Formats: sequence, structure tokens, C-alpha cells
Amino acid sequence: MTRFWEKKRVLITGHTGFKGSWLSIRLREEGADLLGVGLKSRHALDNFSVSGLESKVTTAYQDIRDFEGLSRIFRDFKPEIVFHLAAQSLVATSYDRPKETFETNTMGTLHVLEAIRRCPAVKSAVLITSDKCYQNVERVLGYREEDRLGGDDPYSASKAAAELVIQSYRQCYFNDGRPLIASCRAGNVVGGGDWSEHRIVPDCFRSLFAGNPVVIRNPKATRPWQFVLEPLRGYMMLAEKLFDGQRKFSAAWNFGPSLEKAYTVQEVTDAILKDWGGGKVMIEPNPLFHESNLLQLDCAKAGRELGWKPRLTFEESIRWTTQWYKALRADPKKEMYDFCVRQIRDYRGTETE
Repeated sequence: MTRFWEKKRVLITGHTGFKGSWLSIRLREEGADLLGVGLKSRHALDNFSVSGLESKVTTAYQDIRDFEGLSRIFRDFKPEIVFHLAAQSLVATSYDRPKETFETNTMGTLHVLEAIRRCPAVKSAVLITSDKCYQNVERVLGYREEDRLGGDDPYSASKAAAELVIQSYRQCYFNDGRPLIASCRAGNVVGGGDWSEHRIVPDCFRSLFAGNPVVIRNPKATRPWQFVLEPLRGYMMLAEKLFDGQRKFSAAWNFGPSLEKAYTVQEVTDAILKDWGGGKVMIEPNPLFHESNLLQLDCAKAGRELGWKPRLTFEESIRWTTQWYKALRADPKKEMYDFCVRQIRDYRGTETE
């Protein structure tokens, strides 16, 4: 991958967020010419902040709900490759702010697509939605890319709607292959630098940093847990294929862990506490909002056609995540960029195994 990305003009929306910050670091290390588009970081200890990315990546602070401002950025930068990760990414927040959720996730995606349509320089675009875009009937079998879209909560519905917008643009405006676009549906991502509310891994470390018991809402719920670098590798592989004009990759793609074992919230919490070296757990008796108990992805297509598969085990994913927070805990003033780069290099070593 290294040589491909050298000097490529890459625009990332949502680069101040959790996944976006890790993608920014990886692409910067690959030699890409980056422009990040996002909102100001909201947490002093998130990965964007503690990795010092504001001084390392050219940033345009821009809300994707403002189409004119977004379109101007595209016109000026003329990106060759676009990664769209900007989103209102929390289920709980979607209950409190449904209008903002749909405006950001659905209309924001529309704005990115329209900016791409008006920017002839773009050759490849990868747009990230969510595993929650599927109509979840809590079946044991993992959801495939052709399964029905839907969503009972505002977040899930906004992501399903975004998928329909992407499909529409692909068929109506990008059917000639200029540019080629793909949508990605990734499972629950773990890794250093995420402090989002109402997510089990950040909730764990927030409690551990404060010396409080970890409170979990739904201990038996399963999710497709994976380390942050796993789906990012898939996004980058897709972007390369699209850039090279391989039209069969202009489609929807799942990225998640193996279906052989589904891990529960309780198991995730126990693994974190084990790697941390202690801590207590409390079960919240009355959760404030509904969440599905079972959600799994079938990622056979990515393995079969793209050659992508998870490289880390569940235990390794939790251990790498805990190591990041331990390093931050040991020295909160230390810049974490080099630590992230070391994890990226270690992960890249698994890509050739």
C-alpha cells in the first residue's frame, strides 16, 4: 500500500473523530497529501487531540450540513480520493437529537456526494455508514450486503437512508465509472482515543481513569467487535481498487470479525479489566434507551473478492486498545502520535502474514 498513497490528494471528512483520526495517521505515514474536514475536537484526550493532529494534518473546520462551505473546500483542494466518515455516530444521541442525526448522517452524505459530483478531480470515494443500517431482526446468521436495510431508532434509520442516497448517486450520476464509489458497513470498532458517551469501551476507560466501577447496560448483547485498524485497511484497499477503475468494487461492503464466536458486552468488559489489572463491574438495571441484543455481519464477500480478513484476534484487539489507554494514563501530557504509529506498524506486519 505504501507506494500507492504517496502524494495522492486525499480528503477525509470526520478526521477529528475516532476512526477518522486513525485513518489520518495511517495515510500520513503512507505519504498521502491530506486534507481533513471536520468539527473541532470535543475531548481533550481524544486521539485527534493527544496525537497532535491539528499541527500535522491540514484541517478545514467545516460542518457537512453546510453544502456551500463543503463544496468550496472540494473545489479548492481538488481531491483524487475521498473518505467520508463524518457523522452523528451515537445511537443514544439520536434519540435526543433526531433532526440533527438525519441532517448530518443522511443529508450530510448527500452533500458529500453532490460535492463529489461537481468535482471532476475525484476518481475514488469510500463512504462509511454503519452495520446498523440493516433491518435488525436479531438473527444468528450475519447480515449480508444484499439484505434489507432499515432502522427502528433514528441513528439506524439515518444510516439506512444514507445507503439509499449512495445507491441512487451510484446509479444515476456515477454509472459511467467517473468516479467509482463504495459504501462500507463496519462492526463495532475498538481502539485508543475514543471517549464517546454510551459506548462500552470508552465507558470502561472513563470509569477506570476515575477509579469508579464500570457500569454496563446490556451485558448479554453481542456486537461485531474489531480493532480500529481492521476496517480502515478495508477502506483503503477499496479506495485503491476504485482508483484503478475496477468497477466491480463499486458496491456495498461489510467489514467485521469472524462469525465463529460472538462476544458479549460482558466478555468485552471482563477482557478490558483483565488487561487493565483490576476494576469492578455494575449492571445498570434500567437502561435509558433500547439497543438490539444481537447483531452480526457476514463479511465473506470482502474476503472472497477483496482479499480482506481480520488480522487480530478478539483478545489482541482488546489488549492493543487497553495498551493505548494505559500509555495515556501513565503520562497524560505525552503526545500519542508515535504510539499510534507503532501500533500501525505492528498491524502492517500482520498484513503480510
